[in-house]
Amino acid sequence: MGKRERASLADWRAAADGTAGAVTAAHSEGDHTVIVHRWPKPGAATVVLVHGIGMGQQYFGLLRHKLTSSFEVVALDLPGFGASPEPTESLPMPALADLVADALRSLVPGSCIAVGHSMGTQVVAELAVRHPELVERVVLIAPTVNPAERSGWKQAMRLLQDLANDPPIVAAIGARLYAQAGPRWYLRKLRTMLGHDIRPLLPRIEQPTLVIRGEEDRVSPAAWVDEVVAALPDGRLRVAEDRGHEAMVTGAEPVSQMLEEFAR
Repeated sequence: MGKRERASLADWRAAADGTAGAVTAAHSEGDHTVIVHRWPKPGAATVVLVHGIGMGQQYFGLLRHKLTSSFEVVALDLPGFGASPEPTESLPMPALADLVADALRSLVPGSCIAVGHSMGTQVVAELAVRHPELVERVVLIAPTVNPAERSGWKQAMRLLQDLANDPPIVAAIGARLYAQAGPRWYLRKLRTMLGHDIRPLLPRIEQPTLVIRGEEDRVSPAAWVDEVVAALPDGRLRVAEDRGHEAMVTGAEPVSQMLEEFAR
């Protein structure tokens, strides 16, 4: 499954900025706000998309657009990212998962397939363990943080190596979204991300779990992802050929197909 679907920056912008049919609402606790964008599809399973550090829901634009044909899709802006305002402090991952759970309970009916990318996998893992009634299935795309490289400079080095193999659109999209979040908030959240260890959670995730790794991903290397899958009670691995860490940014395939097959 395979070769890279070459989307243009214009294609991505059209999908990312397209909010036609979306129901958007905000859930706030103190100065922490989760903005929930929901594309309803009555009778369909619900997929919740949780972005990585520095990103926002628009990052999932092409994937989200593809998934709306089969699922009710919910895409989040976590506090300080996307359209969500920057709070004073960065919540630890368990507290952030609790905030997301409260937002889903108040704004999204029923349970979901929870999909996290990069830092979003840490949020989704906490959500699945702490609030299992909300999560039917789990999808971890490019899980973080590789314990062998748990430092900001090592993660930055791997990301740069990863970007070197990606088309220019990935760097362009990343620069736009990182600039929107701002360096101060990014660094605060990076400390939270690096301080969180997903490994103790993995044996406690009882839901069926799909782990997706880009074949060329330098941030989430194969040995680390194999460790993640082995620790899961009901885990399975899929590899997106010719993709890096940002496996779903430049096009919906093959990640959308993997999600649809996993949901059956």
